[in-house]
Amino acid sequence: MKTSDFDYPLPPELIAQVPLKTRHDSRLLVYRKRAESITHTHFKKISEFLRPRDVLVINKTRVIPARLYAQKETGGKVEVLLLKKLEGERWEVLVGGKRVNQGKKLTFGDGIDGEVDDVLEGAKRVIRFNQPVGPHLKTLGEMPLPPYIHERLDDPERYQTVYAEVEGSAAAPTAGLHFTQEIMAELRDRGIIFTDVLLHVGLDTFAPVTEDNLEEHKIHTEWCLVSPHSAEIVNQAKQEGRRVIAVGTTSVRTLESAAAAEDGGYRLRPFADSTSLFIYPGYSFKIVDAMITNFHLPKSTLLMLVSAFAGRENILRCYQSAIAEKYRFFSFGDAMLIE
Repeated sequence: MKTSDFDYPLPPELIAQVPLKTRHDSRLLVYRKRAESITHTHFKKISEFLRPRDVLVINKTRVIPARLYAQKETGGKVEVLLLKKLEGERWEVLVGGKRVNQGKKLTFGDGIDGEVDDVLEGAKRVIRFNQPVGPHLKTLGEMPLPPYIHERLDDPERYQTVYAEVEGSAAAPTAGLHFTQEIMAELRDRGIIFTDVLLHVGLDTFAPVTEDNLEEHKIHTEWCLVSPHSAEIVNQAKQEGRRVIAVGTTSVRTLESAAAAEDGGYRLRPFADSTSLFIYPGYSFKIVDAMITNFHLPKSTLLMLVSAFAGRENILRCYQSAIAEKYRFFSFGDAMLIE
């Protein structure tokens, strides 16, 4: 398939710049694969489309305030975006600034200094810090909003899910942003089961595929975790014919990466490793029965993933319907339930 097959026109004014006042007031497009039907509703009514004993799999990652500002010895300013922690105090980062070459020394404040340890492709670098930078991020760092968001975020917690626990992401698992404690309590009261996985989201998730032939694209690698407890909950649901519903493409990627063939079928195995699984049309899903997701960027790997689940033509038809109904798109935008 061609990357251009996953392009679509989007009016810029439909790119959500700020979150809604109340998370669960976002709109919800429900696409039923078997009936090929589209329903327009609101996220606070999602319980109407779920069944008792469905398992919702959430990603408990938490976004770190990963955007830092540094000064070179010459006085020049450098913007540094933490992407991934390596061994020791070394971090893979994205830099904005000129001549940030190997050996360049940077001063961040709070007694934090760094030195460029390695030069990677493009604007990526490896910086070795003089001490752990994590404890200083609350004072030095800013929330790394996606590049298409140009408005200031007054409350950084709105770029976190209400169940975020484990720090490590450079971007939020945005399908989870629609959940409130109120909605989660209502779903539990209706017999919905929550379990969690962990995938630390990298900024490469926003990068469009540039190769004409999407099969030539080398997808980004992200670290993920499935605990034995979560694997047991999912496997019991699969065995009993209950649905496993992934909240977000990060949960999809984690679950499918941890799928293991067994007795002619598939089970979820405990897993703690990096994944480079690229899901695009033609992929056969092994664990996920339904998914909650946002509306994704044109030509993105995330749009390809949901197209693999529901069919490219069907997804593009859903997107056209959402555009006609003036849904809000991308990270702070509205949601889809694909079942």
